[in-house]
Amino acid sequence: MSVTPAAPPRSPRGRARLLRIVAGLAALVLALALGLAWWLARRAPAVHYLTQPVTRGDVSRSIHATGTVNPVLTVIVGSYVSGVIQSQSCDFNTRVRKGQLCARIDPRPYQTVVDENVAQLAVARAQLDKDRAALEYARINERRQTSLIGRGVVSQDVVDAARNALQQARAQLSLDQATVREREAALEAARVNLGYTNIVSPVDGTVVSRNVTIGQTVAASFQTPTLFLIATDLTRMQVDTNVSESDIGSVHDEDPARFTVEAYPGQSLAARVVQVRQAPQSVQNVITYDVVLGVDNARLLLKPGMTATVDIVTAQRRGVLRVPDQALRFEPGAQAATSGAARGAGATSRVWVLRDGKPVAVALRIGLDDDSYAEVLSGQLSPGEAVIVGEQRGDAGGSARAAAPLRLGM
Repeated sequence: MSVTPAAPPRSPRGRARLLRIVAGLAALVLALALGLAWWLARRAPAVHYLTQPVTRGDVSRSIHATGTVNPVLTVIVGSYVSGVIQSQSCDFNTRVRKGQLCARIDPRPYQTVVDENVAQLAVARAQLDKDRAALEYARINERRQTSLIGRGVVSQDVVDAARNALQQARAQLSLDQATVREREAALEAARVNLGYTNIVSPVDGTVVSRNVTIGQTVAASFQTPTLFLIATDLTRMQVDTNVSESDIGSVHDEDPARFTVEAYPGQSLAARVVQVRQAPQSVQNVITYDVVLGVDNARLLLKPGMTATVDIVTAQRRGVLRVPDQALRFEPGAQAATSGAARGAGATSRVWVLRDGKPVAVALRIGLDDDSYAEVLSGQLSPGEAVIVGEQRGDAGGSARAAAPLRLGM
């Protein structure tokens, strides 16, 4: 049996050297790790640009307003005389013709007045006939007395009395004739009032409002009561809008417009400015002006009183080269958050175009701007080129999904 001799014990100097080597290796590994972390942290992420194409299309500037749909002409049918409604023949949505009877006020009180004036006129005419006969007698008597005075049969006083009687008879006849004309006028007024007991339509149209029922008492002493509202033609309507004084200067006759009503969501209807009224309206110290839009309502979709949300087109360019407004506001890097696009027509601005994967600045002159697109008056741009509207740093796939349907370029 053999015995292996034991290893000699290591000296303290060797152990210290080994510890220094291990500590150096650990420090080197730590330095390498810190350097790698610093490099990864300082490395700039890849920049991914969000683009939109340059297109040809329409650019329009519009004014937003609200208004009310109304018939072009609404006729108020009232009553000139007072009384009790005896009959009614028109109701809501009734199609009426001019002169058609819509209601009748009890005519008996007015018929009594007519009969009374007829009797008074007859009395006046009878008095006229009587005084005409008296005039004829006075004329004959005056002639007789005048012929007798030449023969000395009567005195001058008798002749003068006959002449005076003739003049009085003539005056009485004139008075009777005036009385007859007065009675005729009173009779005509009574007949007019009797005619007003028949409430008739003054125009062809449709009844849109009825404010009277059978048995109701109509009082026309101080103010003419409104019995019916008749719209002459519901196939042609108008929208009365209120435009603020800051925008009214750009609104003119024949400007195109579009509007929507809550009854037909998502459906835009065409209109046109037919009148810009000069009368200002002040509501809480805000001055507005009434702008009237003409609307074709052949399908009778619109009802009187509907609330309309209106866009009045004040300027429009068709089929022009245009760029998105986002492209005018974009600047690469940190400047993107602070720079803005020039907004005035003819102003010089620039966009960044993605060419060969790199952004290239292109100067251009813009025209009409509708807050979505700007018209390009001049500049080195072609339809279909990709203008940059934004940028993302990091994962390109995630940026593309967030910006859909924008096109991603790098």
